[in-house]
Amino acid sequence: MKLTIIGGGGFRVPQVYEALASLDSTVDIKELCLYDVSPARMKKIGEVIEQISSHSGKRVDVSYTTDLTEALTGADFIFSAMRVGGIETRVLDERIALSRGVLGQETVGAGGLAYALRTLPQATALANRIKELAPEAWVINFTNPAGVITEGMRSVLGERVVGICDTPIGLMRRVSRVAVPEGVDFDFDYVGINHLGWLRAIEVGGINVLPALIQDDEKLATIEEARVMGFDWVKAIGAIPNEYLFYYYFALEAVERIQLSQETRGEYLVEHQGHFYGERQAATLDSWSRIMHERESSYMKESRDGSSGVSRLNEDAADGGYQKVALDLMSGLSGGASERMILNVPNLSAGGQRLVPELNDEAVIEVPCTVSENEIRPKKVLPVSGEMIGLMMQVKSSEQLILRAAREGSFDLAWKAFATHPLIDSVNIGKELLQAYIAEIPAIAKVFEK
Repeated sequence: MKLTIIGGGGFRVPQVYEALASLDSTVDIKELCLYDVSPARMKKIGEVIEQISSHSGKRVDVSYTTDLTEALTGADFIFSAMRVGGIETRVLDERIALSRGVLGQETVGAGGLAYALRTLPQATALANRIKELAPEAWVINFTNPAGVITEGMRSVLGERVVGICDTPIGLMRRVSRVAVPEGVDFDFDYVGINHLGWLRAIEVGGINVLPALIQDDEKLATIEEARVMGFDWVKAIGAIPNEYLFYYYFALEAVERIQLSQETRGEYLVEHQGHFYGERQAATLDSWSRIMHERESSYMKESRDGSSGVSRLNEDAADGGYQKVALDLMSGLSGGASERMILNVPNLSAGGQRLVPELNDEAVIEVPCTVSENEIRPKKVLPVSGEMIGLMMQVKSSEQLILRAAREGSFDLAWKAFATHPLIDSVNIGKELLQAYIAEIPAIAKVFEK
């Protein structure tokens, strides 16, 4: 089978190759095709992959191209991992928001809306090319903000596109390790939209063991999300939130900590990854591995205020990994063992029922699914409590406004999306933000030219 990665010069790509080429890989990919608009970035990533291949267990042929037709033709699976505007534009997303006193973060709030606005036209164009050249391929969307980009691509590709994120499955693994005896089967309930969800049940033998865990401070101390949110708040809501809910529950603290830090996350990546891509000598596996470890260990550092004693444990940094989620998904879809996963899928189930009744049919939500050969079956979720559904509805409404704005080139729809997002919540600031993004980011200005 052929796997194509759109964004093949991305820093995480060697992790995908390493997983594919390991002896315990459960998916038989013979050809990995990397596509990117930057040959220089692909060259650096290729140098790392070559070093990994020298000691890998399986042979996977790797090709590199800047020709999209070549990349898509014959593909069985396509990873969409594009970054329109690069890391440098992410810095603008962050700084423009922070200069107006609101959260500057890649996928949440103003930064996420700006990222979506400039990415949706490119993601839709990609979907149309896939429909033309590889209509039977499964498209696995990594591109952030994953929920809204997946929803946009589904308007072209329908059920052949699914969004993934490693944070909810990482949360489930952390909780199940302390809540479920090793080797014992269990079920779980999780509901939300991308980067906004809650683990609400872990069932062993039909009994929900999560409430007992939530009352046990010793066990909560082993779960990063509980340490970040605070044990009292986890007990108050009776669920364990996805780590990105830190930005909603502690918005003021998040903005303050980011503003006080020497650099934004985007600026950190520009500096560290910039050295890697910019070096004249060949890239080494050691340098790539070191930067990757530093990157993962410092992830969402503003949620772990040093004065509170909260830190990211090594096992938490290792628990993530898009590559593991993606390979499990490919394995299930291609006829391997059935997988239980948390995926970004449409709210309307195959049976014609809404999984979350309060959201519309087109809404892409994040819920547990069973993956088997050529099929993804979302699991029915428990009813969503008032404060959770209220937040989901408000953010999803903003996302769907930005979707329409990108399709129609409508300033007013985009303004409404910014003004009504709960992390902006101001008509005036919403307009200022949108005008600033249009003025400083050409890819966003282009959306409104039509």
